[in-house]
Amino acid sequence: MTIRILLFATLADQIGQRQLTLDLSDKARVGDAIDRLTEQYGQVAQMRGRLATAVNMEYVSADRVLSEGDELALIPPVSGG
Repeated sequence: MTIRILLFATLADQIGQRQLTLDLSDKARVGDAIDRLTEQYGQVAQMRGRLATAVNMEYVSADRVLSEGDELALIPPVSGG
């Protein structure tokens, strides 16, 4: 299956893209997608434990099963005033 990855804030800046596509096996979970991304992008690995994740604009945990065409957002922590 193919899903779309949305990247935000410093993560998007570091990778140099705001959107990616990712091919995964059926019944893959959010955690599986993040595992795959950490292999390709060291920036994801550095933020892994601090990323918020959302599927189709709903916050989810790493065990959420993904479906064809889902949109997975990776949201790093932000600060500021």
